[in-house]
Amino acid sequence: MPVNYAELSQTLTSLTEGETDAVALMATVACEVHHSDDRFDWTGFYRVTAPELLKIGPYQGGHGCLVIPFARGVCGAAARSGKVQLVPDVEAFDGHIACASSTRSELVLPVFDGNDKLLGVFDLDSDQPDAFTQTDADALQEILQQIFKHVK
Repeated sequence: MPVNYAELSQTLTSLTEGETDAVALMATVACEVHHSDDRFDWTGFYRVTAPELLKIGPYQGGHGCLVIPFARGVCGAAARSGKVQLVPDVEAFDGHIACASSTRSELVLPVFDGNDKLLGVFDLDSDQPDAFTQTDADALQEILQQIFKHVK
């Protein structure tokens, strides 16, 4: 059964009301989104911790890469471009970093604070090929904008 994004958004809004700490918000979002759909095998954040550098943040699932430069992989492409990366086949993505050999498809969304500063990226990996849709990307992007707009 696909994610009920209206329900997920309502739950996350309720759980995060009044919170402005980015890491606390990331932990809550990662947990709720991860458990909302069986397609989501790894769900988490990579935070901007230095110029052109992402480090692993709160996540659910197996181990992830600890550090990802903006110049590499799907997460790096999302951070570098500020645009959502919807990748139906990671093997076909030039420069893909295989943090988990089981990953077949990926959806990565840039995450901005209330001042439009890049906080990091939200990464969803699936062991199924072509697991993510534009609907997933649009709904999650809207949720992230709502949740992180109070972070300054």
